[in-house]
Amino acid sequence: MRLYVRLTPKSSVERIDGWDMDDKGRRFLKVRVRAAPIEGKANEALIAFLAKSLKVPKSRLTLVTGDTARLKQIDIDGLDEVALAISFPD
Repeated sequence: MRLYVRLTPKSSVERIDGWDMDDKGRRFLKVRVRAAPIEGKANEALIAFLAKSLKVPKSRLTLVTGDTARLKQIDIDGLDEVALAISFPD
């Protein structure tokens, strides 16, 4: 399953702010992490936070695109849309 995420680094708290939609109609999850966007630290924090939130190993999450962008695409191996909706309801 592919998940779109808009990441906000350097937040005072790590949290999920819910779902939103971009101007192209793509639905994305808004996530905040404490780590700064330096040398991939914010991306690492995002993967760790999502894995913990979804209760899956970090090895099942892969950053596909958006290494230096705020909007990222993450593949989650073995997760379906129903499990995602349960983990992150509207």
